[in-house]
Amino acid sequence: MSRRGKGSSTLPSPASGEAKGGGRREPPADEPVAAKATAKVAEAAPADGQKEPRRRRRGTVLEERIGYRFKDGALLDCALTHISALKGSRNRAGSYQRLEFLGDHVLGLVISDVLFRAFPKADEGELSRRLADLVRKETCAEIAVTIELGAAIKLGSSEANAGGRKRPAILADVCEALIGAVYLDGGYPAAEGLVERLWQVRIQAKAQPLRDSKTVLQEWAQARGLPTPAYREVGRTGPDHSPVFCVAVQLPNFAPAEGSGRSKRGAEQAAATAMLARERVKPERRNG
Repeated sequence: MSRRGKGSSTLPSPASGEAKGGGRREPPADEPVAAKATAKVAEAAPADGQKEPRRRRRGTVLEERIGYRFKDGALLDCALTHISALKGSRNRAGSYQRLEFLGDHVLGLVISDVLFRAFPKADEGELSRRLADLVRKETCAEIAVTIELGAAIKLGSSEANAGGRKRPAILADVCEALIGAVYLDGGYPAAEGLVERLWQVRIQAKAQPLRDSKTVLQEWAQARGLPTPAYREVGRTGPDHSPVFCVAVQLPNFAPAEGSGRSKRGAEQAAATAMLARERVKPERRNG
């Protein structure tokens, strides 16, 4: 039988928290803290021989294709949900429609920024034409096809049976909603990176000079037996030393279209661009 000296002490038992023989109790707080930390590590690490739990495959596969992993999977689910898939009262906020609104404007900002930096000598008319070509619904639908977005969209049975996964309008809307979801989840840098990855080939392929909008509009009108488009100044704002002109272009049987610019010529080009975009006339490129 061993004896303890007056100054000696024994560590508390892990089970009881006190020393044998009625020794003093150690502060009980240390054990729960250590236990909680151990439990957290145990929860975070998968058991031997087991793989980490996987997220729903629909999201995981798409995330791999677009090169972005969501922190909030609910945003991705919402971006992929068509209103036909909602139950009950079908609150539109649960579908991709709000995210599409946001993504449309984020896409426009990112592409505008990319074009502004990529074409330092281009005037506002050329930048506007390039922008219109890259953000139009047809382009968004084409992007959606390249990342196989249709397979990930959540549709109601009737919409799915009607071929909704291949409808360009739905593909374009969900593509924009996806951009909006990435923006909310990761901020502007994440959305910018996504757009630049997905649109890079198209931006590079369309780097050759464009024909000016006034020429394209005039040729388009003449091919339809229409007279030369007429331009007129409809407004002017800003100080005298730096005015902004507003010009309207008119063609018989068509509603006028307006554009603005720092010069009358720039405003006319912008007006022609607006009419071409409204009538879905693609910008044309110079030969050579």
